[in-house]
Amino acid sequence: MKTLVTASWVIAHDGRSHVEIPDGAVLIDGDTIVDVGERAELDRHQADERIDLGDAVVTPGLIDLDALTDIDHLILDSWASPELAAGFTWSTEYFAAPRAVFDAAQRRTVREYALAQLALHGITSYMPIASEVHSDWAETYEDLVAMAEVSTRLGLRAFLGPSFRSGVNVIGADGKRTVRFDEEAGRRGLADALRFLDHTAQLADPLVTGVLLPCRIETLTPDLLRDAARAADQRGALVRLHALQGMSERDYIQHTYGRTPLQLIADSGLLSDRLIVPHGVVLDVHPEVLGSDTGDVAVLADAGVSIAHCPLTNARYAHNLHTFAGYRAQGVNLCLGTDSFPPDLIRGIDVGTQVAKLQAGDLGQGHLTGYFDALWTGGATALHRQDLGRLAAGATADLAAFALDDFRMGVTEDPLRTLVLNGTARDAVLTMVAGKVVMRNGSIPGVDLTALRRSRSAAVRCDARGLSGARLSSAPGERTLSAGISTVVPGGR
Repeated sequence: MKTLVTASWVIAHDGRSHVEIPDGAVLIDGDTIVDVGERAELDRHQADERIDLGDAVVTPGLIDLDALTDIDHLILDSWASPELAAGFTWSTEYFAAPRAVFDAAQRRTVREYALAQLALHGITSYMPIASEVHSDWAETYEDLVAMAEVSTRLGLRAFLGPSFRSGVNVIGADGKRTVRFDEEAGRRGLADALRFLDHTAQLADPLVTGVLLPCRIETLTPDLLRDAARAADQRGALVRLHALQGMSERDYIQHTYGRTPLQLIADSGLLSDRLIVPHGVVLDVHPEVLGSDTGDVAVLADAGVSIAHCPLTNARYAHNLHTFAGYRAQGVNLCLGTDSFPPDLIRGIDVGTQVAKLQAGDLGQGHLTGYFDALWTGGATALHRQDLGRLAAGATADLAAFALDDFRMGVTEDPLRTLVLNGTARDAVLTMVAGKVVMRNGSIPGVDLTALRRSRSAAVRCDARGLSGARLSSAPGERTLSAGISTVVPGGR
């Protein structure tokens, strides 16, 4: 089946970079792009379906490599007072007797809601952040089998695996943060993760790729890190590890293991072009560490590690990358993630470009082109999928489109600049994966968004009651929000 998508602007790839085509078109045959060019030229092709988006910009599908697929606790814990520095963290009492707040059916509903949000915001490929705050430990094999089923039904491209960890951050009665370990739980988690890799191999579903998603670096023993690295190497699997994201993480690892988190990653054998690190903020160049370059960024670049930069979440936590331009200049592959709600990569780019200007003290240093390159090409590079992140003949037909016709959008001098400055990802009017429409004009085929919203609201109320009863944080002076959830300043995901 051939489909012709037309709009006032198309962002094509000419083999070297992304280029803007006014009054453009994308011709798709099945799941593959056949041609991209001016509408007048492609209009002559016979097409089984024509999708005319009018005044809109058609782009490669958005790639989110730290996607929220859970209830977002940032709406609570990013507003704590500066004197409370422990984080949204388990208490020692909860560690001793953890319990899952949601049952399996509720977890499935929560994930369906979150995945629908990705589609509504133009995201075509995603790698989820772990769902652990309200669990009895981490994710399970069964959780991810169910998530893969929901994701495929919606039509999104997923890079999935159950989270696993051998420890968890806790706050003791003295208000101090540490990590408590259950090594057997960590081994079971890795076994679940490997079992899920086998499951995805048997599925042979082009929309589901199994990956290894260990939790935060301080919650994994060196032995578990080495075992994960060995398994990834044997299976050729991608690994994403939350690391280099907070001073508490760095201080804990240095105190416990006598090395920096980056050195621990290197010692584990994880440093390779299969590793994706969300955030990657706390390196020698960061002002809170050394404020000077002693080689950390070069280590990442030389190994081919990808940094999943999450500019919107970083700004909310006042913990920014130093710097986007500096990492790029040294050859680090930067990709993007949302890490929180809303899953709005357009707002993320807006915030990232403004932070870059502030850091440089120069209006010309916003790096808008670099951010879009990270969103598309950087994401494809991190995933080892050169068929993604570009609109060009032979590429996979994953694309998104954003309306520019709202009076409030203002004048379109340049479609991407206008979208970033005046719009958001909520302006998405089309999400297409492998040539199939996943979302059109705010509707997702087969999904009752109103009913799903009601189900999610009920789950949030359940979550609030469950977490309040669990008393996740017992730090002195903690504040209790109206929902009944105890929370203090975050330490990052």
